Amino acid sequence: MVGSFKGILYPARLPTFHRVPAPESVSNLVQWFWIPEWDIAPGHTSRQHLIAFPASNLVVQKDLVEFAGPTTYRSHRDLTGRGWAVGALLRPALVPRFTHDPGSLRDSQLPLLLADLHASVSEAMGGTDTRERRQHAVEAFAGWLVAQRPEVSEEGILANAMMDIIGTCSDVLRIEDVAARLFVSPRTLQRVARKYIGLSPSALIRRRRLQEAADRSRTDQAADLAAIAAELGYTDHAHLTNDFQKTLGFTPSTYRRSVLQDQAGYQDED
Repeated sequence: MVGSFKGILYPARLPTFHRVPAPESVSNLVQWFWIPEWDIAPGHTSRQHLIAFPASNLVVQKDLVEFAGPTTYRSHRDLTGRGWAVGALLRPALVPRFTHDPGSLRDSQLPLLLADLHASVSEAMGGTDTRERRQHAVEAFAGWLVAQRPEVSEEGILANAMMDIIGTCSDVLRIEDVAARLFVSPRTLQRVARKYIGLSPSALIRRRRLQEAADRSRTDQAADLAAIAAELGYTDHAHLTNDFQKTLGFTPSTYRRSVLQDQAGYQDED
């Protein structure tokens, strides 16, 4: 089980949420599956704030299936009533199966008529055992993807490798760093990113640093913000603050205070 809350700004507000590693059969196609379930009291709303991973998602919900393009800013979703979703964080190699221009779907969702996928995942999510229904839903989702026989090209594999390096290597700060590790030109990476992701390599690097900064600020309240900025390759504390303000709409210090207030508020409710 993938337990990290990276990308989720206020975990205390979460309904039941799980990240499940992708089965080996779809490891070139899906980074992981994510499954929230919620049961919100009548008249109440649970707002979920995200710094989404810079990738596309294929999401099955109770009433539809949609392809969600990459996001460029903080997003949120208001949950009401009772519901669930089963999402697949797509690896770049699979994206052309759904769109040839992911950049045109930035910050937007495209409903898809995939009745067989919806039916199989919905049936799995109707189970009574919570752990089993999540596992069965992932198996149904992965099985559907395999049945589509998607082609993974060499260029798609390169796109996956680029995303892996940017997402996991904290010392990668420039597109040239990625290009050197993959033995290709920066221009090649820009072209591949445009086709398979819809965001530039530089934008991917900025998002990773911002996610890490938010995660460190939230989980280590004692850590000095200037030190966090230096560790993640920001010029200085002001550079980190500007990045926070531009993308999230608040400063790291404000975010820290709101997280503490949020945690205290939810503990009081318990």
